[in-house]
Amino acid sequence: MLWLQCFNLLAMVAAAIPYREYILMPDSRKLLPQSVYATTGTTVGAASILDNLNSSQSAPQLILSANSSVTYDYGKNIAGIVSVQVSRVSNPQQRIGLTFSESNMYVSPDHSDSTGLVLDNVTYLDTPGPGTFTLPPWLRRGGFRYLTITNEGVDEVQLSQVSTEFTSMPDYREDQLQAYTGWFNCNDELLNKIWYAGAYTNNLCTVDPKYGDSAQSAPPPGLPFTVGDYFYNLTIANGTSVLVDGAKRDTLVWPGDLTIAIPTSFVSTNDMVSIKNALDSLFVRQNSSTGRLPYVGVPLRATLESWTYHMHTLYSSALYFQYTNDIQWLQDLWPHYKFAMEFITSKIDATDLLYVNETAFRDWGRNSMGGYNIEANALLYLVLNVSVDLASTVQDTASGSQWKDIASRLRVAVSATLWDEEQGLFKDNATSLLAPQDGNSLAVKSGLATPLQARKISQNLAARWGPYGAPAVEAEIGGKTTVSPFAGSFEVDAHYVSGNPQRALDLIRLQWGFMLNDPRMTQSTFIEGYATDGSLVYPPYTFQARISHAHTWSTGPTGSLTFYTAGLRILSPLGKTWIIEPNLGDLTRVDAGLTKSLGPFTIKMTVKKGKQWSMQATTPTGTSGTLSLPALGCKARVSLWSSQGSDSKSNDRSRFAVCCEGGYWDLMGFFLTM
Repeated sequence: MLWLQCFNLLAMVAAAIPYREYILMPDSRKLLPQSVYATTGTTVGAASILDNLNSSQSAPQLILSANSSVTYDYGKNIAGIVSVQVSRVSNPQQRIGLTFSESNMYVSPDHSDSTGLVLDNVTYLDTPGPGTFTLPPWLRRGGFRYLTITNEGVDEVQLSQVSTEFTSMPDYREDQLQAYTGWFNCNDELLNKIWYAGAYTNNLCTVDPKYGDSAQSAPPPGLPFTVGDYFYNLTIANGTSVLVDGAKRDTLVWPGDLTIAIPTSFVSTNDMVSIKNALDSLFVRQNSSTGRLPYVGVPLRATLESWTYHMHTLYSSALYFQYTNDIQWLQDLWPHYKFAMEFITSKIDATDLLYVNETAFRDWGRNSMGGYNIEANALLYLVLNVSVDLASTVQDTASGSQWKDIASRLRVAVSATLWDEEQGLFKDNATSLLAPQDGNSLAVKSGLATPLQARKISQNLAARWGPYGAPAVEAEIGGKTTVSPFAGSFEVDAHYVSGNPQRALDLIRLQWGFMLNDPRMTQSTFIEGYATDGSLVYPPYTFQARISHAHTWSTGPTGSLTFYTAGLRILSPLGKTWIIEPNLGDLTRVDAGLTKSLGPFTIKMTVKKGKQWSMQATTPTGTSGTLSLPALGCKARVSLWSSQGSDSKSNDRSRFAVCCEGGYWDLMGFFLTM
């Protein structure tokens, strides 16, 4: 059973977790504020209760006069249910107001930031006397760093403790919250922090499916509703844990987010149970007449149509199977998966291209999804190729052969129709000269672009970067252009795949470094999007307080740094075949690993510029793969040691690669001449 495999893995790694100091997950579910951010009115002792685990009346006290407030800073983005310990009140009609914000831009005693289209209202706790008062579970807050506590009464109130019960990763025991099964470390501290912030973003967005959908704000039965109220109380999936798009909002299963988020979870926590529950919640809504998959999960309308998100569900399913080898799940799913493939391939016309009609315009927030669109066709090419592998697994040779032929013809047609040699980029569609970030990046990632096209795309996308990241020119709205970490995650992979690992690192440092370090951000999780001028304005939105500061589609570099910088990639389900192919760029050291059910996969590499390099790799016994190193640009001698013996080979400026069985390998290279 998958859940048993996952918990066995947790037990394997809990005792000794590499680089635990970078992990942002708490080691306890009871969280206390870390500092006082601001006060209003008359307050006494605001800082005295910060580290107070003692809630008795003899403990330090926070005294709030009428209409005064304290804003506490938890030091990072968190999620959970707030409790306050009241030690004294002067009026039985006393109540306390609570407001929340992920960003310091929306800290206020009068409102929270937004889960919808208006600022969220103050949440109240009636506190008629001494005792502990806790918000109900449907009033948990999915993402916040700042908590403002306001005395809404007419008399003084004293508090001895403020705490939050951390509700993310609900399937994990308290002593396993930091039990990551993967790790990454290099000689660049910014990249290390980015890797772990991406992992933590996913952690925060892993929720109990009974408490989802903050977007619709439907109150529990019998409770009143006022515009601006928020609720997390709709069931969005089966099971006890599910991965959603954002921590604060929408707390829904969105297929596009899964495409980015699944690799992040795989290389960090290996929480595949939450992925499976998310995918199942999408397939259960498949149109039984057409095979079309939903734009978004329960409970939003299944009639909402998006062909790109239809394909993201298919691609995410392939990723889940590759990472788990859950063959029973795949066999049970296959009729539904095949039906979904029949739907999307039926939209290919006589040009051999997918034509997106006017009813399927919905996408991630870009403009002009429609026609012979490069993003949609590149995504289809990616899906066709992974589906060929799935068909082979279930021995459906007819489908696999058909999809392989479609992919071959699609690749030719895309280049003939959409490649713009003058720009060195693919056009958005046959009637536009716009060259989008998403479609060009996916064309490289999927292998649809030729090697020469891929190199040009990498160069020309990089030429567009601004001071805050890579623009998604396909999402220019109201005079502002979007920086999309979703499309940007695809661009990061495109630079790696095209043979430009240094550009990938440069983009990660530029864009995700800004997202991590800007003082308006959470310094712990990654924002949904912003504008190219650095303003925290997401152009697809008309109301900016709703921007999510913990969004799974923004976590791409976590997977990419493991897969491409460390070069640790599994090529078949569970890692029975693999490749270790580090591309360090300007780094001089990398250490990464994955602990899986077959055993550990690890890579350590150190480079002394102009002199020598060394690499140690471990893969499980019974597996096989390739150890590969990039072209060294000089003559070199490579020595290999393992339990299978030793060898020494000359290398003349080309890529060095050796096929080998699983086990321990020690490689050393000496530069002979330049």
